[in-house]
Amino acid sequence: MLGKTYLTKQASLLLEFAKTTSDSDLSAKLISKAADLKSQADPLPDKDQGPKAPDVADFSPGDPTER
Repeated sequence: MLGKTYLTKQASLLLEFAKTTSDSDLSAKLISKAADLKSQADPLPDKDQGPKAPDVADFSPGDPTER
């Protein structure tokens, strides 16, 4: 599944392209697709959450127990 950050960025780019084109039909299609992406992103959590890499440890920098 795609994350909220990705979908939001893609929607933003589509809106930018829609502003730059002089073709009103293309602009309307880009805006419609941006709205679709936004509606997909809205119910997702604010922070993309995926599995952690196996080599990532949970500890604070300077933690003396992690040396």
